[in-house]
Amino acid sequence: MDIELARTFLEIVRTQSFIRAAEQLNVSQTTVSARIRSLEEKLGKRMFVRNKSGASLTPEGQQFLRYAPTFLQLWERARHQVAIPEGHRASLAVGGELILWHPWMLEWLHWMRQAAPEIALRIQVDLPGSLMEQVTAGVLDLAIMYAPQYRPGVRVELLLEEKLVLVSSDPDMRDCEPEKYVYVDWGPEFAKQHAMAFPEISNPPIVVGGLGLLGLNYIVEGGGCGYFRKRMVEAHLSSGKLHLVPGAPSFFYPVYAVCSAQSDEALLETALEGLRRVVQE
Repeated sequence: MDIELARTFLEIVRTQSFIRAAEQLNVSQTTVSARIRSLEEKLGKRMFVRNKSGASLTPEGQQFLRYAPTFLQLWERARHQVAIPEGHRASLAVGGELILWHPWMLEWLHWMRQAAPEIALRIQVDLPGSLMEQVTAGVLDLAIMYAPQYRPGVRVELLLEEKLVLVSSDPDMRDCEPEKYVYVDWGPEFAKQHAMAFPEISNPPIVVGGLGLLGLNYIVEGGGCGYFRKRMVEAHLSSGKLHLVPGAPSFFYPVYAVCSAQSDEALLETALEGLRRVVQE
């Protein structure tokens, strides 16, 4: 299928307008309409309903929306694999959840540059569901995730089982005070455990989604309390800037590597060796 058809389809979905999609793609509205007409002829179904307010998806269009991003991702992966940079023997596509990129993935990137400089890397940050879809489809060779789904065609390896601990800038804090609490979204499993442990903090004043380091820096600079990875706060605990809250429950925080069965085993093993070493250190 012409990859431009999928690209145009997704741009209309994003902008909800044939006119705005044409502007973003830098083509005429006639070209956009012709591409969608061609797509509908190939699929035998209508993709959009056009009205005064813009363009909305038909039920068939909603179904196609599940697959269109994968077409583009596979194309980009194929282009990346074919166009390996000069001086490199292979390429590796790796993804990770935003919440996991600091510090492990950053340290892993440095390790790969030193230990395997002949491997070109394509790195991306995405949501868990999208990462799983891309690994399953072979768009990504490897993804680092908090709570992966076990599917055919993927291999899952536990890298690290860390703890989330409650820390505070106040050394005398004994209870989690809602007005001083910073909630960091560590994933759905943490959310369930947290809700059972702290039913009184159902609507915290500050919520940080996907970037624990932001919440940590806020507490260190402005005061407060919150849950963070134990390794992340060790330096602040040692310096006395933060303190463990006595008696507060801790939560397990496992980190996994999810590998595609379609990928080169030797390349995957190189990447996994680096991840294991970073975790150990």
